[in-house]
Amino acid sequence: MTAVVVNSAQRLQEILGDIREAWGKHHYLRVTIKTGKDRTLDQNAISHAWYEQIARELREDTPEGVKLECKLLFGVPILRAQDEEFREMYDASMKRYLSYEQKVRAMRYLPVTSLMTTMQLSRYLEDMQRHFDQRGVRLEFPESSGRVS
Repeated sequence: MTAVVVNSAQRLQEILGDIREAWGKHHYLRVTIKTGKDRTLDQNAISHAWYEQIARELREDTPEGVKLECKLLFGVPILRAQDEEFREMYDASMKRYLSYEQKVRAMRYLPVTSLMTTMQLSRYLEDMQRHFDQRGVRLEFPESSGRVS
């Protein structure tokens, strides 16, 4: 599957031309449209800084372990709710068949946050913030974080 970004009227016209051409050749197309910008580097940096902070403060897991658990606890529900392809894949291969511990380990190989838009990753970070605040870990957004409200 080819992923393209349409961010101008000219690019939209080019893509529509590509679609017409492909339709003319194959008469069967599967098109998926996803709105929203990809996550930002700032958001990615924040999440990784938070994994480190959580690991240091709680001393229950490594930063990598915290990341895997956060992907499962916060990321998977967001993607299952908003991405039909992800939901179908996850439900068919993992949801009923793996234990919680196996699902956490599987997060090492399953893209979750890298599939998110800026809005989805903002929600992921806010969900992390709420969850860990209840456990006494205060996670802060930097002033210039590019946080999407």
